[in-house]
Parts: sequence; C-alpha cells; structure tokens
Amino acid sequence: MKIVLGTRGSALALAQARIVVGLLADDIEVHVIRTDGDRSDRPLQELGDGVFVTALEDALRAHEIDIAVHSLKDLPTEERADLVVAAVPARADPQDVFVTASRGGLDSLRASAVVGTSSPRRAAFLHALRPDASTRDIRGNVETRMRKVHGGEYDGTVLALAGLRRLGVAVADAEILDGIMWPPAPGQAALAIQCRADDHELRARLQIIDDRPSSLAVRAERALLRLLGGSCAIPLGAWARVNGEAIVMDAALVHGDRIVRTSASGTDPDAVAYAAAEGLAAATHA
Repeated sequence: MKIVLGTRGSALALAQARIVVGLLADDIEVHVIRTDGDRSDRPLQELGDGVFVTALEDALRAHEIDIAVHSLKDLPTEERADLVVAAVPARADPQDVFVTASRGGLDSLRASAVVGTSSPRRAAFLHALRPDASTRDIRGNVETRMRKVHGGEYDGTVLALAGLRRLGVAVADAEILDGIMWPPAPGQAALAIQCRADDHELRARLQIIDDRPSSLAVRAERALLRLLGGSCAIPLGAWARVNGEAIVMDAALVHGDRIVRTSASGTDPDAVAYAAAEGLAAATHA
C-alpha cells in the first residue's frame, strides 16, 4: 500500500523516518514538515508542550500525510480523539550522554562549569548531582550543540544516546549516564508512529511493527508523567523495562536540592505507574 510519511526535517528526524521506512517495506513517500519548534529559537519552555508535533498532527488531520513519525518523548501525554499511536517499534537504549570537549563524560566536567541544556529534567539532575555547575539554554540540532561545546561556548551538554547512535556519532562508555542514577525522560529513545484513528486498514498494517515490550514500557513511563501533571517541565526521569511478564520501572524526581527515587513492578503499566507515583510522593515527604 502507498503511505505518505510525515517527519520533521532535521538529520535525526530523517534518520528516524528511515528506520520506519525500512520496517514497513511498503511504497512510502516521505514528506518533510516544519514545526513551530523548528522555526523558533526561543527556549523550549516558552514554546510549550507539543511544539515539535502539532504541525505533523495537523497534516494528518488534513490528510496531507498518512502517518507521522515522532520522537515519543515529544508527544503530550493526553490522548487525541481523532489520532492514535498505532505502533511503537523496538526501542533503542534510552540513556543520556554527557558530552564535554574532552569526551570524558560527567567526571571530566570542570568545577563551576556551564552546561547547555533546554531540559528542566536534565538541568535539575545536574544541579542535584553537581551543585557547582550552572546551566544555560541551548538550542540547535545535535551537531550544533556538540559544536558549541567543542568551541568553548559551553563546558558540556547532555544528549540522548539513541540520537547520537542513529546519527552514527561514536560514544564512549564513560560518557553514558547510568539510567538508574540519571533516568531518562519518559518515552526517550522510542519512536511513535501516529495515524488517524479511523484509518483501520493502516492501523492494522502498523501493528505488525509494534514491539510489545517497548509499548508496555513507554506506556508505564508516560502514565507516570501524566499522573504527575503531564508536563515536560517536571524534573522527572523514568526508565521501564519488561522482564518476562513483569514491567519494572525505576523513577526519580528532583525535589528541591535532592533526588527522590522509587521502583515499582507489575504486569499492568498503569498500575506500575500509580505505584511509582505513590512511591515518589512518599519519598518526597520523608
């Protein structure tokens, strides 16, 4: 079947689109769409949630495209009545990477360093783990951010391991931030393939490339985010994995100047998320 795929135009977004094209092996036409996040240099917090997805969703509703490929972490947690995430392919490693000019990881960060990040989660975890460091907003694609670090504009930045690997950028083990100590954003490293809810034929086709363990894991993470308010401004990290029949999730929240942590497990992603939310609430008030 002929499918028109919508994607952002960055190198990473196009690499992710190619992954989906390879999985579907259908007659696919790739259509590049610019989002508000691509057009603006303003800090992401000012632009709000959904800044990288709204234009793609509007194109779906207008029947300009048949599917949209998103980085799942960019999708707001509330459901759309007319659109559905029909598939989550196998997820890549969701951990973060700390990049410095020397490429020595977080341990190589100098005292009183300035770190570029536009993520409230990453900024909060850095401040909790390295109180001497300060953060400043950084915008641009992966290549631009790394160039700003190597040029001395920033002492370091934090990037997603999955994104670097999808772009073919080598990463040393020392640069990878442990996913328990520094948990990733809910849904990080997962792709969301979205289509119109009433396109039942296409939904059935997309189900073939859905990876159930990945879908269950990110559902638990996003359910926890939704329980805590659903905003990307919340300094929450969550990493769920499927072990046999069980979903195991480690979560951490920055509360003031400390990190509170919890773990939860079970077979239902929503129940796991609820247990994790309760655990974080108890740890916050301990």
